[in-house]
Amino acid sequence: MRALVIDDSRAMRRIVGSILKDFGYEVREAGDGQQALDALQEGKAEGWVPDLCCIDWNMPVMDGLQFVMAVRANPDFRQVTLMMVTTESETGQIVKALAAGAHEYLIKPFTADALRDKLALLGLLPEEVSA
Repeated sequence: MRALVIDDSRAMRRIVGSILKDFGYEVREAGDGQQALDALQEGKAEGWVPDLCCIDWNMPVMDGLQFVMAVRANPDFRQVTLMMVTTESETGQIVKALAAGAHEYLIKPFTADALRDKLALLGLLPEEVSA
């Protein structure tokens, strides 16, 4: 399994990435939505398309919601599962992200167990981890 972790906080990218690696994911990182779009295009060219993107909402250059909309508009990446991982906790924000095409929403701070549960709901948790 492959994941792209998108967050302007290097520390948060490392935390999410470390948990995903523990679950068996190969992880790449991006610091904002535009870097992530570039990473998707570069990855596609080299045969590396993620199964999952974990996306922060509040980032410079291109925020998480703009990234979700851009990915959903590109048929090359429609199969990629998008999960918001953000401090935005208002119901309206959650609804907006899901309506834009995010599959799931995880509010910071969170535990590794909470992330594992979301991945299990999405069918993106390797069998050996879900046991």
